[in-house]
Amino acid sequence: MDLYVLLGVAEKASDADIKRAYRRLARRYHPDINPGDDTAAVRFRQILEAYETLVDPDRRHQYDAGGSPALSGERKSSGFEGFDFSSKGADYGGTFGELFAEVLTDRHGTSSSRGADLHATLSLTFDEALWGAERPVTVTRRDTCRGCSGLGAEPQSSGGCQACQGQGAVRSVRGHMVFARNCPVCEGSGQRLSLTCDVCAGSGQETRAENAMVRVPAGVSDGEDVRVPSKGHAGVRGGESGDLYITVQVADHPVYRREGSDLHTVVPVAVHEAALGTRVEVETPDGPTRLRVPPGTQSGQRFRLRGRGVPSARQGTRGDLVVEMRLMLPGVLDERSKELLREFGRINGESVRGGHRGGA
Repeated sequence: MDLYVLLGVAEKASDADIKRAYRRLARRYHPDINPGDDTAAVRFRQILEAYETLVDPDRRHQYDAGGSPALSGERKSSGFEGFDFSSKGADYGGTFGELFAEVLTDRHGTSSSRGADLHATLSLTFDEALWGAERPVTVTRRDTCRGCSGLGAEPQSSGGCQACQGQGAVRSVRGHMVFARNCPVCEGSGQRLSLTCDVCAGSGQETRAENAMVRVPAGVSDGEDVRVPSKGHAGVRGGESGDLYITVQVADHPVYRREGSDLHTVVPVAVHEAALGTRVEVETPDGPTRLRVPPGTQSGQRFRLRGRGVPSARQGTRGDLVVEMRLMLPGVLDERSKELLREFGRINGESVRGGHRGGA
């Protein structure tokens, strides 16, 4: 049989034309594309023998000079099946590596890539944000297909991959060195692959909803993002998964107001308590405590309770609790109370406004 006719190229075809013709025919007749088809397998071996002859300059010259190799359809075993002699004349790199790098590109892609990040929100109470919490968050993410383990194709039970002889790796010889890499045909599985996985339609991924446990650290603030590693979309072809970012929404507290790592609260005191001094009970995140109010305390005056504020997981410290005093007058005064206040005013007659003059 004429090798040029077999490959469908002219006798003066270039190496590039021969390789291009071979890839086109190999995609059609390769046994892994036509599992169980003996006719296609024989045809592929004939095409491969023709390609190996015409792509090698010495063998091609010998063939053009009158040689007529018999294409019996049965290749003799060289003892190097599964090796990739891409630096030799036979160009096995073009035979398997280059061919199936292109054939499988549309189904699986040729390189791994990191998965995309996901974003979600989580509502917390003030106390949960203060002390930390562990809460589940439901996310819908692209994950590795459980039907094909991310290959995009299902292993066939009818035998191993012919490209690597079921080893899962192809080897190349460089001088006296032998190098191995994952077989590009079976992607290192050593098994024949069907065209597509029924579960993921060849994408290698499936979409599903799952609960991700989110550990919120103590002291997280409203609007802050909490990162959950590897809970974003799965990577492509073995690439690492993206991350899940949770934006925290913290509810207000009826007593405390947060400013950075400090908490602020307001404590009402009576006029006589502020004037004479007293001790008042103050609610703190750690429970109630007694605060001394010195004599002559003014409304709006602040006292700082060290280490009673927001904990910081990064610094290992806590902010403060700032307590503001607010003077409160009785709603209704009886005559005795009024008289006592008048007497107090006569005794302390200096003006509390000093040089301040109000507008007319």
